[in-house]
Order: sequence, then C-alpha cells, then structure tokens
Amino acid sequence: MSDCVINIENIEFQAWQHGEKFSARLGAVGKRIGASKLGYNVTVLPPGKRAFPMHSHRVNEEMFFVLEGTGEIRIGSERHPIRQGDMIACPAGGPETAHQIINSSQSDELRYLAVSTAMSPEIAEYPDSGKVGIMGEFATADGGEKDILRFICKNKMAGMEDYWEGE
Repeated sequence: MSDCVINIENIEFQAWQHGEKFSARLGAVGKRIGASKLGYNVTVLPPGKRAFPMHSHRVNEEMFFVLEGTGEIRIGSERHPIRQGDMIACPAGGPETAHQIINSSQSDELRYLAVSTAMSPEIAEYPDSGKVGIMGEFATADGGEKDILRFICKNKMAGMEDYWEGE
C-alpha cells in the first residue's frame, strides 16, 4: 500500500464520549494519506448518539457520505432521515446551515465518511447553546507540528466559555 492509499479496514479509530448524548469513534484519514486541502475521517456513532454539537461553519464546507446504518441529520430547523448511500452537503453559512448527525437507531451503529475543506482560521457557531468558536492552525517557526488556537465564547461579545457548556 502506498502512502496515499488506505483501506477502511486499516483505519485506526479513537473513541471518546462526553455526557449522555455525545459518543463516537473517529478514524482520521486525510493527513494519514497526505491530504493538505481537504480533511476527511470516518465517524462511527453508537445507537442514540451524536459526535458533535449542532454547528455551522463560516469558512469550511462539509460533505457526508453514509457508509452504513440509519439516522437523521439536523440542518437548520429541519430534520432529515439518512441511510446507507446518502450524500449530504453542508455548505458554509450561518444558522440555516448548522448541522448535526444523530444515530437514531436503538441497536445499530451509524458509520459515515466526513469530508471538508481545511481552511484556517475557522469560525463555528453553535445555535443550541448560543456559542461561537474560533479555531486556527498556525505553522511553527521550527516547521514542527502546527500550533492550534481555540477560543469559545457564549456570544460574539462575551468572554470565553467551555466547549460543552449548554450542549
């Protein structure tokens, strides 16, 4: 296998959980196979869980391809059923483009490929909690791992808040 090819069977997944609603296994793919302008990962959601809070991106666009399972996606104020084979576009924008994938199954995992542009810095808005986040990746002087800056606040004029507060 070359450095630009990986089989889904060889993806290494990192599991994490926050509270009762959020749990996922994320398999980073993009950087591992040499991507620089797109980010992609495979996300696995257990029954009844979601990976991230409802959010919109002001800079980056995302696309999701459902590999296995069923669930729903919240986009703006609407909910749509999703199933294996579905492709979902989430362009950059405000609350109307905010999105969240939920595994609504009681027994089966939901597995999807997430693809996004990888422009930095990024501004994300979280309509369920009223937070705004700014994240940037910046090159270091020594050319090593990039520095990451993350700032989360309750609204555009308030002070810093915890990422999960109110979710």
